[in-house]
Amino acid sequence: MLESKAKYYKTLADKMIEKLTLRNMEGYYAATKEDALQLIKDKFLKEGVSVAWGGSMTMEEIGLMKYLQSGGSDCVVYDRATAKTPEEQKAMKANLINADYFIMSTNAITLDGELVNIDGTANRVSFLCYGPENVLVIAGMNKVASDVEDAYHRVKNIASPPNAMRLNRNTPCAKNGRCGDCFSEDCICSQIVITRRSSVKGRIKVVLVGEELGF
Repeated sequence: MLESKAKYYKTLADKMIEKLTLRNMEGYYAATKEDALQLIKDKFLKEGVSVAWGGSMTMEEIGLMKYLQSGGSDCVVYDRATAKTPEEQKAMKANLINADYFIMSTNAITLDGELVNIDGTANRVSFLCYGPENVLVIAGMNKVASDVEDAYHRVKNIASPPNAMRLNRNTPCAKNGRCGDCFSEDCICSQIVITRRSSVKGRIKVVLVGEELGF
C-alpha cells in the first residue's frame, strides 16, 4: 500500500474512533489484516470465552474464520453451520444469543461512527441489537461512508449485489449489479438497521482495518 494512503487511513480511523467513543462504542485500528487478526486474538479471544458469528467475508479474509473453525483457539466456538436439524438449529440460536462475543462485519460505517447494515433474515443484525454480551465488528476502510445516506447507497449498490451473487440469489441486483428495490423471494434486504450508539457502554467494539476487506 502507498505510504500516503496508509497514513490517510490511520488519520481517518483515529478521528472515527473518537466518534465511536462518543457513541458508547470502543474503536481500534489495525493497519493490516494480519495486525487485525493478532489484535483480536490477543485482546478479545481469551481462553474459555464463547464465540459466535454472522456471515462475513471480512472474517474469512483476515483468517479469523479459519482460526476459529480449526480449533486453534481456546474459545468455546458456536458455529451455526454445524446445526443441521431443526432441533440443533433451535439450540444453536440459544447459544448464539448468550455468547460472550458475536463477531460480524458491517455493510457500512459513517465518518461519524454510525453502523449501517442490511439483512435478509436478521441473523446478524438481531444479535448486533440485542443478546450477546459483546459484539465485535471488523471493517475494512473501504466500508467508510460520508454519512448515513451515503452508507445506505453503499449498502444497496456496492455491498448487496456481490453478496446476492455469492449466495446464488435470484434477484435483480445479482443479475444487473445494482439494487432494484425488489420484493423477490430471494431478497437479502429485508431489515435495515442503523446503529447510532450502544446503549450498553463498550458492548460494541469496532476494529477498523487499513485494507479493503469484504463487500
